[in-house]
Amino acid sequence: MTPFGERLRHLRESRGLLLKDMAEELGVTPTYLSALEHGRRSKPNWSFVQRVIHYFNIIWDEADELQRLADLSDPKITIETAGLPTKATELANRLARDIGNLSEAELDAHLTLLDLARKRNRT
Repeated sequence: MTPFGERLRHLRESRGLLLKDMAEELGVTPTYLSALEHGRRSKPNWSFVQRVIHYFNIIWDEADELQRLADLSDPKITIETAGLPTKATELANRLARDIGNLSEAELDAHLTLLDLARKRNRT
């Protein structure tokens, strides 16, 4: 699941909406909406996010946050995150976006952290 998919599902379920009804209102198929919620589709485009914002009557900071989550929710990058925790997808997207801004020392620190995680999981 992606950060956007998780939030979308939460919005839908917290309002007691059926996937098929919401999909019809947003002008997409239930299959597409389900795949988006589960992270099996590429990140939603701006137009779709705006339809979701309007549909749920989301304003200001929450709307900005939903757009931010959409931007961090591209599961079709070089790093496959399907089936991983939401934070793993966010990390992969942020790394893809910001890797060029990291210094050598920051890159080394991230590599060291990944090496420690790998060693921990081997034992």
